[in-house]
Amino acid sequence: MLQRLYDWTMAQADRPGALWVLALVAFVESSVFPIPPDVLMIPMILAAPHRAWLIAGVATLASVTGGLLGYGIGYFFYESIGAPILGALGKAEAMAEFNARFNGVGFWAVLIAGITPFPYKVITIMSGWTAMPMATFLFTSVVARSLRFFIVAGLLRAFGAPIRDFIEKRLGLVFVAFVIVLLGGFYLVRHL
Repeated sequence: MLQRLYDWTMAQADRPGALWVLALVAFVESSVFPIPPDVLMIPMILAAPHRAWLIAGVATLASVTGGLLGYGIGYFFYESIGAPILGALGKAEAMAEFNARFNGVGFWAVLIAGITPFPYKVITIMSGWTAMPMATFLFTSVVARSLRFFIVAGLLRAFGAPIRDFIEKRLGLVFVAFVIVLLGGFYLVRHL
């Protein structure tokens, strides 16, 4: 099934309404869909490099909007289903402690999930589940998704098809390394 979804997504890149399909894929990927929008963005940008920024902008806007849906899923389903169950099990206090810890690092969780291969949808739902402040969630989502999609668009616009292999196979590792260096730098500044 996953292969069929991937093949369908790739086939949409050549269609006249590809921007709308990209918006739909980026939107649902942020809360439920397993295929990242990059799969559609890459062939679209290679086919029309002059539209790279528009394509990245559509992916960013749709992804952040879809992230709000993921946030809503976590927020509303936790309140109506999860909290009563945890309360009945005597775990409501433990959940409140987890929520406080998650929200204490929430900016970093959303940033890391937004730019690395870690599934962004997990963090969007968790952010709602823990009632992360909406402003923090939204700001960080915009920054993270913009970084991810505009870097991909910039690389493809500048280098074309030869950079495709790097993006598909190694860019995720580069983003992970970037986050590790960034967090390590903050740790050193704080503790030295």
